[in-house]
Amino acid sequence: MLRFPNKPQIMALLLLFVLVASLVAADEDAFIGVNIGTDLSDMPHPTQVVALLKAQQIRHVRLFNADSSMLIALANTGIRVTVSIPNEQVLGVGQSNSTAANWVSRNIVAHYPATNITTITVGSEVLTTLPNAAPVLVNALKFIHSALLASNLDRQIKVSTPLSSSIILDSFPPSQAFFNRSWNPVLVPMLKFLQSTGSFLMLNIYPYYDYMQSNGVIPLDYTLFKPLPPNKEAVDANTLLHYSNVFDAMVDAAYFAMAYLNFTNIPVMVTESGWPSKGGSNEPDATVDNANTYNSNLIRHVLNKTGTPKHPGIAVSTYIYELYNEDMKAGPISEKNWGLFDANGTPIYILHLTESGLVLANDTTNQTYCAAKDGADEKMLQAALDWACGPGKVDCSPLLQGKECYEPDNVAAHSTYAFDAYYHQMGKAPGTCDFNGVAAITTTNPSHGSCIFIGSGGKNGSFLNGTAPSMNSTSTSSAAGNAFMSSILIIKVIIWSVFFS
Repeated sequence: MLRFPNKPQIMALLLLFVLVASLVAADEDAFIGVNIGTDLSDMPHPTQVVALLKAQQIRHVRLFNADSSMLIALANTGIRVTVSIPNEQVLGVGQSNSTAANWVSRNIVAHYPATNITTITVGSEVLTTLPNAAPVLVNALKFIHSALLASNLDRQIKVSTPLSSSIILDSFPPSQAFFNRSWNPVLVPMLKFLQSTGSFLMLNIYPYYDYMQSNGVIPLDYTLFKPLPPNKEAVDANTLLHYSNVFDAMVDAAYFAMAYLNFTNIPVMVTESGWPSKGGSNEPDATVDNANTYNSNLIRHVLNKTGTPKHPGIAVSTYIYELYNEDMKAGPISEKNWGLFDANGTPIYILHLTESGLVLANDTTNQTYCAAKDGADEKMLQAALDWACGPGKVDCSPLLQGKECYEPDNVAAHSTYAFDAYYHQMGKAPGTCDFNGVAAITTTNPSHGSCIFIGSGGKNGSFLNGTAPSMNSTSTSSAAGNAFMSSILIIKVIIWSVFFS
């Protein structure tokens, strides 16, 4: 049985184990959300983005800014939205209550409640990427919250700031973890604020980077949530808790680090986590298979309410990084390849989510289509077909003679193509597969021969035709070097080398 080295000097932390057990979970069930970066050369129009979100049953998104076009497109969808104050605006907001109030008025009040904004994140990894703004970070949180309070929105909208997991030192084993003490003057008042407002400690967790920097010390399976035999699990010698993946160990390290500062009832939310699907020659584990394995297992882990060894059954809401591959990102090849989809809405890979409902249903087992009902009146079918190809704005050119979907040449087959195209074009929204009662949703793929229907195995994943205008907004979060500090990772590698030796 592998065990973490026991350190007598930290045995006093055992007393904190009982205190942390009183953790208060979030008000709603844990969820999987998706980050939406916009550093693409051909960024889809907001309406196309929303169509993709609907089609994939994505009910929670995080924006890296407060783009008004995106917020308008998200209106009346019910999708829960996290809006961000970019890092470059944190100083201004943290230095001026009126600036914060104006920001809330312009970006929140103007869109709520039509757009279901639930959270505001103030910057991202500010302590490690913009340390000069750290002294005003807590003020920025408080000023934004005060502006929400003045608008009677403080109960509906939470305020927090995502932190890099690198600020947690000595994170293995989790029970001896603590925050970098140089940040305590910021972290202690921040945690008091989060506790008093019922908000979350937001953390960006990237097991990929821990694995890459460990030079093989951390097993790949341990980072990918793959099942491990008991003798391969990491055991915290102080608590005797077994850890089968890096993600859970980091989440519990955050709980222990907060408990070290006497905060035991602040839930953790993971604002970024993922795995790149492609990398350079020095990034051999950035592969489609590994990205698929990590994200599929992460989604199941969260939605099945597995929880962590420290808090079993209390799942941690997590936002996957990210929706689209961002081809304009600077840095290594992997930095451009964290997305679940390309700019056309085509899946980079088919997630394996047969046990996790319909969220991110690019799994072919969860595909649905819209087809003409058997025995439907032909006149009603023809009227519905004419509407779909006319006012419905479906591209029906594949139904023309000589084209791939012309055969079989009958109104039922042609209607099925048009109905399904409209259904997917509208993001499979409720009521978009009815057509006065002559259409119905089916799980049977109606594709035949060279006539490939939208959504068939992710081959035709675009939702609206034509070139979409670009959005004038960019992500301020970097999934690469800023997600960790190399000196901290060196410490982790040394500790892990002791454990896995």
